[in-house]
Amino acid sequence: MITVTNLAIQFGKRVLYKDVNMKFTPGNIYGIIGANGAGKSTLLRAISGDLEPNKGSVELGPGERLSVLEQDHFKFDQYSVLDTVLMGHEPLWKNMKEREALYSKPEMNEEDGNRAAELEEKFAEMDGWEAESNAAQMLSNLGIKEDLHSKQMSELSNNEKVRVMLAKALFGNPDNLLLDEPTNDLDLDTVQWLEEYLSNVEQTVLVVSHDRHFLDAVSTQTVDIDFGKVTVFAGNYSFWYESSQLALRQAQNQRQKAEEKRKELEEFIRRFSANVAKSKQTTSRKKMLEKLTVDEIRPSSRKYPGIIFQMEREPGNQILEVEGLKAVDADGTVLFDNVSFNVEKGQKVVFLSHNPKAMTALFEIINGNRKADAGTYKWGVTITTAYLPLDNTGFFKSDMNLVDWLSQWGTGNEVAMKGYLGRMLFKQEDVEKKVNVLSGGERMRMMIARMQLQNANCLILDTPTNHLDLESIQAFNNNLVTFKGNILFSSHDHEFIQTVANRIIELTPKGTIDKLMDYDDYIYNDQIKEQKAEMYNI
Repeated sequence: MITVTNLAIQFGKRVLYKDVNMKFTPGNIYGIIGANGAGKSTLLRAISGDLEPNKGSVELGPGERLSVLEQDHFKFDQYSVLDTVLMGHEPLWKNMKEREALYSKPEMNEEDGNRAAELEEKFAEMDGWEAESNAAQMLSNLGIKEDLHSKQMSELSNNEKVRVMLAKALFGNPDNLLLDEPTNDLDLDTVQWLEEYLSNVEQTVLVVSHDRHFLDAVSTQTVDIDFGKVTVFAGNYSFWYESSQLALRQAQNQRQKAEEKRKELEEFIRRFSANVAKSKQTTSRKKMLEKLTVDEIRPSSRKYPGIIFQMEREPGNQILEVEGLKAVDADGTVLFDNVSFNVEKGQKVVFLSHNPKAMTALFEIINGNRKADAGTYKWGVTITTAYLPLDNTGFFKSDMNLVDWLSQWGTGNEVAMKGYLGRMLFKQEDVEKKVNVLSGGERMRMMIARMQLQNANCLILDTPTNHLDLESIQAFNNNLVTFKGNILFSSHDHEFIQTVANRIIELTPKGTIDKLMDYDDYIYNDQIKEQKAEMYNI
């Protein structure tokens, strides 16, 4: 249990929140949401003790242990992978080190013997004899193969380090767990494993994430940071989003009577409660929704970017023909081979692979930026494309301001360009900023604005939700659902794939798995699981 009392945090004159009083209780997973800069990660830092609040206190239950997902991926470079995970259980790790020091002595006196006996008893109580095998299993579940377990952390890639840090945080069943963006750099299979793992925990868990499906799958309650306050309410992210949008529409409808509004809100709560009955964490969440009153539903102060893709011309029947494509990585790894498919009008295709480099290679090839190692591709004569690459660094090596940069792809005047920037939530004072100083999220919003100006009938999106906040992801997602043209994309966002894609093509070293079905059906299909195992030699 975590008890927060009269917490206040401010930086200079800027007050993030004050008078925060709440209890986070065992068996609940709290999804923390809020606009960029609202203080989501700051709240976790204050709870973990990494940040001293301006006022108030944070207390754990007696004898409870707190574990935090580390953000510093170089902190443990001098340790082995397995030891790094074991260090996640600090009392156990200290016990192991002290035992090791005692037993390494040439001779032990009576005091040493007594201390060794105490340590052995505590070691057994903490399941010390199974610790290494449990840590190894946790690593394997997170995609870290056994041959890496004895290597130094410094030898791992950043993607692998992220997984080890997550294993460290989860190891030893801590009483309280703080996870800041735990799905970053995880593939879809690993995210699914983490969802299953967290759905069974009995500890107190606080999660910050931009992955809407993940928040929906694991959260029993939502912590909303808005209006300078921290509020806990029933339900997951989808419930918060739908209810806040409903409340906003009601607030804008001045003619709707109060009684009509109340009935509409009550019906919304009933409908959502019925849907909750299908979730993994039904009992606690449904009870909370039944207690919810309409007075707790209110509009949010969040602002959503105006993302609208329009086509300059209607596409013909021939979209894209791909025949026998092959791509090999610089180290000789076959990313995919014998890839053949035809994209038909109206199809929105998500490309999957165990190796994320495969999708990027395909998109670079069909955009003419990379030569295929074998095979051909051909676009239809009516097709115009707009491409959102995974790496956009090259677009921003300039000291142009935002208006001049965007004008390179638009035919409108300065006022029109400022209008696009405004819809992408850039303020008046931002437009004179140099593009080479923009943050990752700002760059993505600029790239999306650029794509809108191209009026293409086929969008190519390589992991489009990277660096975007929840509001931008939601707006982007909503527009792609209604877009009339074709979309070819890759993503780590389950909800994005499920709501946008109507066709799935998985790229493997032995060809493709190509299905006209939605994503949820695809990942739970036993025949497809067997086919994937064969294609990847698992």
